[in-house]
Amino acid sequence: MEMIADTPQVARHEAARATAAAAASAAGSTGRTSQGGEFLTFRLGAEEYGIDILRVQEIRSYEQPTRIANSPAFIKGVVNLRGVIVPIIDLRLKLGCDTAEYNTFTVVVVLNVRGRVVGAVVDSVSDVLELSREHIKPAPQLNSSVDASFITGIGTIKNGHGESEAERMLILMDIEGLMSSADMGLIGD
Repeated sequence: MEMIADTPQVARHEAARATAAAAASAAGSTGRTSQGGEFLTFRLGAEEYGIDILRVQEIRSYEQPTRIANSPAFIKGVVNLRGVIVPIIDLRLKLGCDTAEYNTFTVVVVLNVRGRVVGAVVDSVSDVLELSREHIKPAPQLNSSVDASFITGIGTIKNGHGESEAERMLILMDIEGLMSSADMGLIGD
């Protein structure tokens, strides 16, 4: 993400983000993903994921949350973020990653989902990428025993140049849909 120092430029940038966020809400997050846009990329195990940058409020280092009794294992607890009590969800556990180690790269992506602040624990944050419609393929159709409803598409990113050019895939997530799902119990309709 670019750092902007000029105050008028910051105001224009924030106004553009607000307009884009309003348009994304009106169109629904799935429609926005198929049209492309900016995505925050992060790692969960060996896979790389991307979420709509407009849902990201901030990125924080991981701190041990206060555990909530009788909550599912993927709900790590809550933290106090400047006076707001924020539930912390470990996406690695929620999405069934093999291991969930906490190290210096582990971060919490603070999200604004339907007006509610939620934290998502990820292995590491990679980058902010802009993907055009041509670089996004439709989500794969999987059998009914696999819940892939939160996958909105697969982004393809080229690394390198010429003969050494390689392509990597980025799983694009509907983070709002995932965090609003009934099994999460965080956000009502």
